[in-house]
Amino acid sequence: MAPGVLIGPARLADTADTRSLVRALGARDTVTGLALMAAPAGRARRLATVARVLCDWTDAVVFPSALAGRGTGRLVAASAWAWGALALGALVLDERAGR
Repeated sequence: MAPGVLIGPARLADTADTRSLVRALGARDTVTGLALMAAPAGRARRLATVARVLCDWTDAVVFPSALAGRGTGRLVAASAWAWGALALGALVLDERAGR
Protein backbone atom coordinates (compact mmCIF):
# COMPACT_ATOMS: atom_id res chain seq x y z
CA MET A 1 0.00 0.00 0.00
CA ALA A 2 1.15 3.53 -0.67
CA PRO A 3 0.45 5.69 2.41
CA GLY A 4 1.70 8.79 0.61
CA VAL A 5 -1.47 8.79 -1.48
CA LEU A 6 -3.41 9.93 1.61
CA ILE A 7 -0.65 11.49 3.72
CA GLY A 8 0.24 14.20 1.20
CA PRO A 9 -3.23 15.46 0.25
CA ALA A 10 -4.42 15.29 3.88
CA ARG A 11 -1.34 17.28 4.93
CA LEU A 12 -0.42 14.76 7.59
CA ALA A 13 3.03 14.46 9.10
CA ASP A 14 4.89 11.69 7.28
CA THR A 15 5.87 9.59 10.30
CA ALA A 16 6.03 5.86 10.95
CA ASP A 17 2.87 6.12 13.07
CA THR A 18 0.97 7.97 10.35
CA ARG A 19 2.08 5.45 7.72
CA SER A 20 0.92 2.59 9.98
CA LEU A 21 -2.47 4.24 10.50
CA VAL A 22 -2.95 4.85 6.78
CA ARG A 23 -1.94 1.25 6.01
CA ALA A 24 -4.51 0.03 8.57
CA LEU A 25 -7.21 2.13 6.88
CA GLY A 26 -6.17 0.74 3.52
CA ALA A 27 -6.29 -2.82 4.81
CA ARG A 28 -9.73 -2.23 6.31
CA ASP A 29 -11.03 -0.78 3.05
CA THR A 30 -9.51 -3.65 1.07
CA VAL A 31 -11.19 -6.24 3.30
CA THR A 32 -14.59 -4.54 3.14
CA GLY A 33 -14.24 -4.12 -0.63
CA LEU A 34 -13.40 -7.80 -1.09
CA ALA A 35 -16.36 -8.71 1.13
CA LEU A 36 -18.62 -6.63 -1.10
CA MET A 37 -17.33 -8.37 -4.21
CA ALA A 38 -17.54 -11.88 -2.76
CA ALA A 39 -20.83 -11.62 -0.87
CA PRO A 40 -23.76 -13.40 -2.47
CA ALA A 41 -26.95 -11.45 -3.01
CA GLY A 42 -29.24 -11.02 -0.06
CA ARG A 43 -28.38 -10.77 3.60
CA ALA A 44 -24.61 -11.30 3.17
CA ARG A 45 -24.31 -8.50 0.63
CA ARG A 46 -26.46 -6.18 2.75
CA LEU A 47 -24.25 -6.85 5.80
CA ALA A 48 -21.06 -6.27 3.81
CA THR A 49 -22.50 -3.01 2.49
CA VAL A 50 -23.55 -1.87 5.96
CA ALA A 51 -20.01 -2.58 7.21
CA ARG A 52 -18.50 -0.56 4.37
CA VAL A 53 -20.92 2.35 4.76
CA LEU A 54 -20.37 2.48 8.53
CA CYS A 55 -16.59 2.49 8.06
CA ASP A 56 -16.77 5.31 5.51
CA TRP A 57 -19.27 7.40 7.43
CA THR A 58 -17.36 6.94 10.69
CA ASP A 59 -14.31 8.30 8.88
CA ALA A 60 -16.42 11.25 7.72
CA VAL A 61 -17.33 12.05 11.32
CA VAL A 62 -13.85 11.53 12.81
CA PHE A 63 -11.53 13.01 10.19
CA PRO A 64 -12.60 16.67 10.37
CA SER A 65 -11.52 16.97 14.01
CA ALA A 66 -8.46 14.77 13.45
CA LEU A 67 -7.36 17.01 10.58
CA ALA A 68 -8.27 20.30 12.26
CA GLY A 69 -6.01 23.15 11.25
CA ARG A 70 -4.81 21.49 8.05
CA GLY A 71 -7.56 22.78 5.79
CA THR A 72 -8.30 19.27 4.53
CA GLY A 73 -10.83 17.91 7.03
CA ARG A 74 -13.94 18.93 5.11
CA LEU A 75 -12.63 17.58 1.82
CA VAL A 76 -11.66 14.24 3.36
CA ALA A 77 -15.02 14.05 5.16
CA ALA A 78 -16.94 14.84 1.97
CA SER A 79 -15.01 12.12 0.17
CA ALA A 80 -15.81 9.59 2.92
CA TRP A 81 -19.52 10.54 2.88
CA ALA A 82 -19.52 10.13 -0.91
CA TRP A 83 -17.86 6.67 -0.86
CA GLY A 84 -20.35 5.46 1.73
CA ALA A 85 -23.26 6.81 -0.29
CA LEU A 86 -21.86 5.19 -3.44
CA ALA A 87 -21.71 1.79 -1.73
CA LEU A 88 -25.25 2.22 -0.42
CA GLY A 89 -26.50 3.34 -3.84
CA ALA A 90 -24.88 0.33 -5.52
CA LEU A 91 -26.68 -1.98 -3.10
CA VAL A 92 -30.02 -0.32 -3.80
CA LEU A 93 -29.49 -0.61 -7.56
CA ASP A 94 -28.42 -4.25 -7.24
CA GLU A 95 -31.46 -5.14 -5.19
CA ARG A 96 -33.81 -3.33 -7.56
CA ALA A 97 -32.29 -5.27 -10.45
CA GLY A 98 -32.83 -8.51 -8.54
CA ARG A 99 -29.14 -9.33 -8.16
